[in-house]
Amino acid sequence: MIRQSLVAGLLLVGAPFSVTSAQAFDRTKAPKPGKPARLVVPPVTTTILPNGVTLKVVEQHELPLVQVMADIDGGVRLDGSHPGMATFMAGLMDDGAGSRDAAALQAEVAYLGASLSTGASWDGFTVALKVPVRSSGPALDLMADVLMRPSFSATEVRRQRDLRLANTRQLRDRPESVAGLAFNQAVFPEGHPYHRATGGDSASTASMDSARVRAFYNGAVRPERTTIIVVGDITVAQARSAITQRFGSWRTSGEPLATPVISTPATVRTSSRVFLVDKPDAAQSVINIGWPGVDRRSTDYAALMVMNTILGGSFTSRLNMNLREAKGYSYGARSGFTFRRAPGPFVASASVRTNVTDSSLVEFFTELRRMRDVRVPADEVERAKNYLELQLPGDLESTTDVAGQVADLQTYGLSLGELPRFAAAVRLVTPADVQRVARKYLTPDQATVVVVGDLAKVRAGIDALKLGESEVWDVARVVK
Repeated sequence: MIRQSLVAGLLLVGAPFSVTSAQAFDRTKAPKPGKPARLVVPPVTTTILPNGVTLKVVEQHELPLVQVMADIDGGVRLDGSHPGMATFMAGLMDDGAGSRDAAALQAEVAYLGASLSTGASWDGFTVALKVPVRSSGPALDLMADVLMRPSFSATEVRRQRDLRLANTRQLRDRPESVAGLAFNQAVFPEGHPYHRATGGDSASTASMDSARVRAFYNGAVRPERTTIIVVGDITVAQARSAITQRFGSWRTSGEPLATPVISTPATVRTSSRVFLVDKPDAAQSVINIGWPGVDRRSTDYAALMVMNTILGGSFTSRLNMNLREAKGYSYGARSGFTFRRAPGPFVASASVRTNVTDSSLVEFFTELRRMRDVRVPADEVERAKNYLELQLPGDLESTTDVAGQVADLQTYGLSLGELPRFAAAVRLVTPADVQRVARKYLTPDQATVVVVGDLAKVRAGIDALKLGESEVWDVARVVK
């Protein structure tokens, strides 16, 4: 009885407070976010080893973990006359290294409680290791083998070559992949690195062998092009000692592969172009609309990010709220600028129901032109600015995030200090700035439009829009 009376008394005492709080809170109005706190980034200590390897260390002692990332300048830009070689070689680096084959290497990584991965992007190669501090020594030995002594055995090369050939054939059945490849081929001219798929094509893949992969590795992966980023529960002195011990004696012979200078194709068209790729019986059409993009180091970068957040860079963006929420044409519509060492493309895209393909195109162009022609209200700009600035702390949440940010920013010759500078620049963006960059960088009247879908059902409606001269491409032309 005493316990029941006590509970009843507490409920009675609490009831007036709850009612008062509910009455004071107006649920018809969205709460206003507070001002974002000033972003503070951790210091980065940089050392250059005698062999040219750059070491960058960020101390974070909250958890007994260390992230080590080797970032090697080059990447897909080095493919030259052999498309797909960079990604193929990078994928093989952890399929056997030193005295271990692929199975033995992965078994040791698992035993140490670590994760080890390799890869290639347009601008670089990556070998990434995440490991508990207590296992960091032996794990770094494995990483050193992967980076400096990959096997590239003939058996693994043949296996990976067959897997890539099978994957290339499967791409023809993936409309989103076909649309992306067709878009790059339409926007960037023949001979431009961005014109080609990062995975190459069937012909280039079929010619892969161990000798070619080894020769490419020798020219591409070199100490003077390598930055090793260490983030985690380790001091600068400890990191310098551990990295010097394993990578300080790394030497290479032969000539390095030349890094090509990539230029952005000039937009000289006076009208849009439409490229149609037939996928009979497709339930959806994949739409990509865009043009060559912008340099990451542009002084307009902050205003561009605010503008694109409003247009298609967030769930509540205009494109998504129109095509998904208002019209129900798509599960999601988006837009974005792709930043690389040389400017990548701008693209607005969505997968839409076949029977509303033409209507979806109308809505895309309506939103692109409205962004240029009508000044965005101040409250919409403010929401976009808060969205961007409040995301920044999450970009530094883990050791992996910090290492990734350091690697990404150095691609453009920037440091981690760019993040608070970006936050400050975002706060200064005005509605006039948003309209100015929209008019400068959004060119819907000179767009490249790619639609992958059932042309028997959608072509008449697309042609009726008179967006521009149209051309039909076969899937086999896009995915070779």
